Amino acid sequence: MVHFLHPGLSPRTIVPPDARKDMLGCLVVQEEASPYSLVNICLNILVANLEKLCSERSDGTLCLPEHWSFPQELADRFVGMMTWQGKLTDRTASIFQGNQMKLKLVNIQKAKISTAAFLKAFCHHRLIELDATAARTDLSIPDILSGLCSNSWIQENLRRLVLDSASIPRDSRMLLFGQLTGLRVLSVFNVCFHSEDLVNVSQLPKLESLDISNTLVTNISALLTCKDRLRSLTMHYLKCLTMTKPQILAVIRELKCLLHLDISDHRQLKSDLAFHLLQQKDILPNIESLDISGGNYITDGAVELFIQQRPAMQFVGLLATDAGYSDFFSAKEGLRVAGGANISQISEALSCYRNRSCFVKEALCRLFTETFSTEVTMPAILKLVAVGMRNHPLDLPVQFTASACALNLTRQGLARGMPVRLLSEVTCLLFKALKTFPHYQQLQKNCLLSLTNSRILVDVPFNRFDAAKFVMRWLCKHEDPKMQAMAVSIISILALQLSPEQTAQLKEEVFMAVKELLAIVKQKTAESLDDVTLLFTLKALWNLTEQSRAACRHFIENQGLAIFIQVLENNIAEVRELFSKLITEDVVKHISSLLHSKELEVSYLAAGIIAHLTSDKQPWISCDLQRRALLQDLYTTIQNWPSSSCKMTALITYRSFKAFFPLLGNFSQPEVQLWALWAMYHVCSKNPSKYCKMLVEEEGLQLLCDIREHSEADPQAQQIAASIVDDFKMHFMNYQRPSLC
Repeated sequence: MVHFLHPGLSPRTIVPPDARKDMLGCLVVQEEASPYSLVNICLNILVANLEKLCSERSDGTLCLPEHWSFPQELADRFVGMMTWQGKLTDRTASIFQGNQMKLKLVNIQKAKISTAAFLKAFCHHRLIELDATAARTDLSIPDILSGLCSNSWIQENLRRLVLDSASIPRDSRMLLFGQLTGLRVLSVFNVCFHSEDLVNVSQLPKLESLDISNTLVTNISALLTCKDRLRSLTMHYLKCLTMTKPQILAVIRELKCLLHLDISDHRQLKSDLAFHLLQQKDILPNIESLDISGGNYITDGAVELFIQQRPAMQFVGLLATDAGYSDFFSAKEGLRVAGGANISQISEALSCYRNRSCFVKEALCRLFTETFSTEVTMPAILKLVAVGMRNHPLDLPVQFTASACALNLTRQGLARGMPVRLLSEVTCLLFKALKTFPHYQQLQKNCLLSLTNSRILVDVPFNRFDAAKFVMRWLCKHEDPKMQAMAVSIISILALQLSPEQTAQLKEEVFMAVKELLAIVKQKTAESLDDVTLLFTLKALWNLTEQSRAACRHFIENQGLAIFIQVLENNIAEVRELFSKLITEDVVKHISSLLHSKELEVSYLAAGIIAHLTSDKQPWISCDLQRRALLQDLYTTIQNWPSSSCKMTALITYRSFKAFFPLLGNFSQPEVQLWALWAMYHVCSKNPSKYCKMLVEEEGLQLLCDIREHSEADPQAQQIAASIVDDFKMHFMNYQRPSLC
């Protein structure tokens, strides 16, 4: 006999709630931190490359290569993965035609397939389970039943059928389940399922588990037909019942074989059915799982007495009730509670009710309060938050409350203890919510706050292009200093992580962001405020303008030159077509004075600007003497710098070395060569894995060899070029085997 208990209840070793919570946390960390299984990796590759690997039939559908054959377990996982990724369509479902796939356990939740495709792809297999939750309207429940019943083997052996939220045509008559004589588990949650359909289903000879939640059933008396075999009955939010409380309880009293009963309801309906059930002594003698969440007038005392009279009970659902707060519920060994009294109960609720938005929202609200000041890393809880977000993408209260909970669980140092894969999933879900609810400002604020976490911003994979677009737009729409500070700090890092091509695609956003950033710098400078916001703003400008002609042009057009006199951290000097606009008396005079700063970082940045500006003689035709003086000053300054492996207070970073290459090839001006070589050695010494790889991939290593061997090269330039080649030789060898000079 198969027992069908509550979704959150399964046979296991009994452990205390706190220990179980710790075990779950460890399991989540282990699972999320482990590599994907080889089977999943292979199936993912197959799904991604299905179009390339398959041939096309005359009707446009796909066909597997003739020699391919999948074992049943792999075939089941394959169709499930296609469904999960939204890749199961009429065109792709056709690969399951024929006998190359042996399917038994089929999941087509939310699949976009037609009735014809369903019949051809799945109804000839020997199915024992089918989950067609929320199948598209083209594939209705009558069509599914008709297809399944066309196979005599399925009629006798299909054990589990889930049709939650599937459609039924308005003109459809009674649903005919009667031919599925092997059916043990049936779920029709949120379906136009009537009392006459219940009469039909109750006559199934092997039925043991039934879910008729949120259906149109008005009378459950038909359940008496299967009272000797029904083990699990779920009647959540059965809003159309016309029976009186005594009549309902009379039916339930006869269901003596029930191990699980769910009569939970929406809290707003103030149902008192559970209250009356708890008063009954001669009812549900073998019950192991009772769900009365959302019930009215529920007290700790009534629930305790009910459980004490039924020693087999292992689960009780008490979320959105006034019960679950006494010590009894945490002290009773082996009892699991889905409620809102503590983290353990909330965790159970999020797990049990993951498909019920009303309870997910309730549990998340309780979770937010419980975790507001938490200092404990809880990956298992964060995973459940992610599940709630993923299962209810169109429910604003769920998305908003979940985003707030995610912030609580990842703020400050908590994110460091979370697996990267889990953080990536949560971050991606937050951005998905942003797209779904673009005008809900508090949700946007929560998403922005999550990105201020350095662990997420630096280490976690997510769509940085979309993130940059969102943050730049936010910056330009909000004047609140605190929100601006957050946005600026995020942009300063995201801008460095975007490729030049991506930055170019963000033309409008970059234009607005540069304008706003310059306004912030101007304001901070005028007020003599040297704070962290100014630092991040300067970094953001630096990273936005690097290798972006458009960003540099926006800088010039928005009076950046006037502000630039007081700002060094940008890369405008690398854009040659702007040189003539930069070579003004005020700019050159100020940069020259900064070259002699006692702060090495300031001197270094000024030297870089001078090296780029003087590398092209053309803009200096009318003032060549001034250019020569600058070059001599540059050379003398570099001689006074410490070793190029020295430490600077500010982190110097580059996205590419390509802007350095014209300087390296300028043998007529060894001063600019010298600055470029000093800079390259410095960053290679600080992050060799990044910059040595960059030097190899961008083919800059040969330029160093050219300088080393050039007969007219400056001796000091030759020495630094040789040092780069020799000192980082082993790093270069990791990326290729160049013939080092």
